[in-house]
Amino acid sequence: MGLLSFLILCPFAGAVLIALTPRSFNVLFRLIALLTTFLSFAAATWVFFAFHPGATHVQFEEFCPWVGALRIGWHLGVDGLNVALVFMAALVAFAAACCSWEIKERQKEFYLLLLVMTGGILGAFASLDLFFFYFFHELALVPTFIMIGVWGRGENRNYATFKMTIYLSLGALIALIGLIALYVAAGARTFDIPELTRDVAARPIAASAQHWIFPLLMFGFGILVSLWPFHTWAPLGYGAAPTPTAMLHAGVLKKFGLYGLLRIALPLLPEGAQRWLPVLALLCLGNLLYCGLVAIRQKNLNLLIGNSSVAHMGFVFLGIASLSLVGVTGAVVVMVAHGLLAALAFALSGYLQNQLGTLEMEQMGGLLRKLPFVGTLLALAMFAGCGLPGFANFAGEVMVLFGAWGGHTTVVVLAAWAALIVGAVYMLRAIRTVLHGPLPEKWSGVADAPHAWRKLPFALLLAGLLLFGCVPRLLTDRIQPAALTVVRAVNGTPAALMATTQLPR
Repeated sequence: MGLLSFLILCPFAGAVLIALTPRSFNVLFRLIALLTTFLSFAAATWVFFAFHPGATHVQFEEFCPWVGALRIGWHLGVDGLNVALVFMAALVAFAAACCSWEIKERQKEFYLLLLVMTGGILGAFASLDLFFFYFFHELALVPTFIMIGVWGRGENRNYATFKMTIYLSLGALIALIGLIALYVAAGARTFDIPELTRDVAARPIAASAQHWIFPLLMFGFGILVSLWPFHTWAPLGYGAAPTPTAMLHAGVLKKFGLYGLLRIALPLLPEGAQRWLPVLALLCLGNLLYCGLVAIRQKNLNLLIGNSSVAHMGFVFLGIASLSLVGVTGAVVVMVAHGLLAALAFALSGYLQNQLGTLEMEQMGGLLRKLPFVGTLLALAMFAGCGLPGFANFAGEVMVLFGAWGGHTTVVVLAAWAALIVGAVYMLRAIRTVLHGPLPEKWSGVADAPHAWRKLPFALLLAGLLLFGCVPRLLTDRIQPAALTVVRAVNGTPAALMATTQLPR
């Protein structure tokens, strides 16, 4: 067993241990969840910092045959596309376990589902086998629906659960049809993604097949990522979800579709990508502009964060559609930054919900006086959402805008306007409404995060945003070789391409 197997299996082992523990030992359930997610986080941290930047090969690779007749195997590994995502996923999972103090009922079932969801997420990002890649994602989705339906908040939680289930099931089904069609068209008869990539590079899939398979993957994965106009499930689902679930799904699991586009759709279907990515570049404006304008109208903090989360996905779509090294690298940076930011924002809103009993911003005000730690971190999270320099979001978004400038100038101008103006409006207004102004008398008894362990998850997530924002090369040096491989697979490798696909130092 290597480190990747260890970090994936730790949460599953914790889930089994919780299942075997008598219900009367309530205190143990949370401790098991904290311990197993911390072990996964520690292993992922080691993998990330021991990863050799600049290397083009897969590192920390593990392989064990499973179904020989179908050439399905337990194949794990990390390269520039997923090493930072695995680290971010493990960090968010540990923070989500720390923020689960709001769960008071049926704790055994909740922590069991939380660990199953965590193991599925880590397995989806670390798997290099097509079968396990899809299987782990579906395994992580099932607990999401149950956790929102049982432990969710608000009168509309059942509606949000059903809507989220229908949309995500539809997206997963469309993506599955696309993956099966890709497997059949490739004719390689292997589920191993690196081997499949090499076979397709030697014997490309017919252009006519690529032109109809790629949109299946683009829209299937796109629905899972809340691509406009298939995005309406996301703000409702996150608004109704318990805090740990919102942190894990909005911060991490939603990146599965984006990772699938980069890992599978673009390298294996390059001609389909060239035909359909301009459509993706136009649709991403719906995320950036429409969802940003909807966020301005929100009066509920969770709904504002949810719409903002959907809006920021537009930058990742734009980076992928740019088909440039700078743009694709920036897209992965935004994925990591958005995961940390979404988790931090939902963790803080969950704390406010627990203290105030409401997330209606018009009922708040002046909370910075009573909650100096939580209020300061909320303000910093809002600044990161505005793309303020010093945060990882700024580094990724700037790279995306520069990478997409040549081929999508109009889209870049509108995207920059959405980020600088629309994003600033709703983020800064939220800071003013929630944290400043007179403090209502009914909130005079609220308390700031009292102990170090209550502050720890917030501090870890913010530290990640600042670390990758101040030293973005920790990400870009690891991402660049794999991003260049994706760009070459789609665009070819002419001298002109090589001359324009170097990251600035």
